[in-house]
Amino acid sequence: MKLSDNKATLSFSNGKSPVELPVYEGTVGPDVIDIRKLYGQTGMFTYDPGFLSTASCQSAITYIDGDKGELLYRGYPIEQLAVNCDYLETCYLLLYGELPNAAQKEEFDQRVTRHTMINEQMQFFLRGFRRDAHPMAILTGLVGAMSAFYHDSTDINNPEHRDIAAIRLIAKLPTLVAMAYKYGVGAPYQYPQNNLSYAGNFLRMMFGNPCEEYKVNPVLERAMDRIFILHADHEQNASTSTVRLCGSSGTNPFAAIAAGVACLWGPAHGGANEACLNMLEQIQASGGVAKVGEFMEKVKDKSSGVKLMGFGHRVYKNYDPRAKLMQETCNEVLAELGLEKDPLFALAKQLEKIALEDDYFVQRKLYPNVDFYSGIVQRAIGIPVNLFTGIFALARTVGWIAQLNEMISDPEYKIGRPRQLFTGHTTRTVKPLAERG
Repeated sequence: MKLSDNKATLSFSNGKSPVELPVYEGTVGPDVIDIRKLYGQTGMFTYDPGFLSTASCQSAITYIDGDKGELLYRGYPIEQLAVNCDYLETCYLLLYGELPNAAQKEEFDQRVTRHTMINEQMQFFLRGFRRDAHPMAILTGLVGAMSAFYHDSTDINNPEHRDIAAIRLIAKLPTLVAMAYKYGVGAPYQYPQNNLSYAGNFLRMMFGNPCEEYKVNPVLERAMDRIFILHADHEQNASTSTVRLCGSSGTNPFAAIAAGVACLWGPAHGGANEACLNMLEQIQASGGVAKVGEFMEKVKDKSSGVKLMGFGHRVYKNYDPRAKLMQETCNEVLAELGLEKDPLFALAKQLEKIALEDDYFVQRKLYPNVDFYSGIVQRAIGIPVNLFTGIFALARTVGWIAQLNEMISDPEYKIGRPRQLFTGHTTRTVKPLAERG
């Protein structure tokens, strides 16, 4: 963070003296006005619901340019990482700042692989949940419970503890997600298999059974790996901000990540791809492809209350760069599984075509986003809709950990304490009960 020669001057119309505020420059992106001393100098706070114009931290991990449709992990474009790297290489990059060389990759892969099993007693904890519980409810509980099972790595201020917790979380999340799925369908759990890739191992734990050998399909394996890469981090979004805020209190890494999982569950955040598939199924139930045009007309009519899920993005004002990559993967998976003519996927393709060609959607830049395509891919692979957000949490865990580690290492970090504009009652006097009207 570099202090700019430029300064911001805040002036007041009531005759108060103006206040000069320092401006800082990042390596790329908007400059920031430093308002840390604003209250001390003026007795006032800034007001920014949702923090849409507020930089809560300085970070060197992920950069997004929504206007250009650009996403960089540690300076590397997502398009290059998704094509040239696997998920664990991406994890290494996010955690340590650079891509690994061959020896570093092998050592990191082995560390993760050796930690994929979970404490056996966590199975008994899992059995306390109802069979029909939402997988995200289960996952929130399981991740939080890791601090009880792995209490030798819970000191957030100890770099070695944070590193061990990072490896454990990255390694065990696929096992926990697969266990939550198997528990819900009443199937036996599959132990991890160390000779498989990260994505291949996850697919086997999800869809394998003890009665026969499971052969990993390389097309589906690569698709799963790409989903993980594309969702690994996304700057200061709601769940990442939650992890940082939670971690700022000094709580243990497992608790902070569990808070991120809980935040991600919301339909406006990680639940978007689940909402997208539910929308497609509703259109299918109402008449399928023949009703797509009618549905899109309702979307254009604001009074109809019909929402188009999986299109547009709060940050990207151009095409989501992850969506282009996921679109390629989507076509590969549907071709591999012979599902190009599946009614639901045909419906999705028709929806995509209209959104890319109709002036209403083009002018508003309501392009298909990563949630649209990843939802279709996951359904094709066989992942149930209610587990989509669990997959997202699995992938995003490394981003949360990297952001948490960066915050703890920042000498300027403090416990989060947002301010408010109070609009309630001023001081009142309590009347005796008999006198209250």
